[in-house]
Amino acid sequence: MGGFGIPKVVSTAVVEPYNSVLSTHSLLQHTYVAVILDNEAIYDICQRSLDIERPTYTNLNRLISHICQRSLDIERPTYTNLNRLISQIISSLTTSLRFDGAIKVDVIEFQTNLVRYPRIHFMLSSYALVISTTKAYHEQLSIPEITNSVFEATSIMAKCDLRHGKYMAFCLMYRGDVVPKDVNVAVATIKTKRTVRFVDWWFVMALRRKLEK
Repeated sequence: MGGFGIPKVVSTAVVEPYNSVLSTHSLLQHTYVAVILDNEAIYDICQRSLDIERPTYTNLNRLISHICQRSLDIERPTYTNLNRLISQIISSLTTSLRFDGAIKVDVIEFQTNLVRYPRIHFMLSSYALVISTTKAYHEQLSIPEITNSVFEATSIMAKCDLRHGKYMAFCLMYRGDVVPKDVNVAVATIKTKRTVRFVDWWFVMALRRKLEK
């Protein structure tokens, strides 16, 4: 799991950037799947989505607690919930094993379907929707809107511009009262309109898996 320093906020550790860079080699050699979480991206989410003018580390902690409160049913999050967002993302890998759902996914399938090449196993994570409490009461978003927002740069937990690249694979995890039919329609719309860029052969591989079944 990779973490990166925040240029916009004064770091509490001088060696923070060095730790991030030097850990990359170990993540490359000794892990099968690595999830990247960028502190600067979380900083921007605080500033943009939660209406915080000058976010600090305290606000970053609160953002994670805010997500925990809404997603993990924690009534009064504290700063000890700092890593709960990370836990929320990682726990999604085993959600289908722990809860009932319309579609069951084995943990190994994530590595098989998302990691196309062994050394390219760094995955981006996205979380939608993060909105302030004042907006949460009157905003009603549909499944297609939520699905589209996952692919927006403002929802991704890493500071990078995906418009200059292409997706090799992706996995959408929905939690809550979601109808599979609505999800299929939303994904079909993305494929038809090509609003998200994929490598040229990803449709072939999806078709191949379908034929094997």
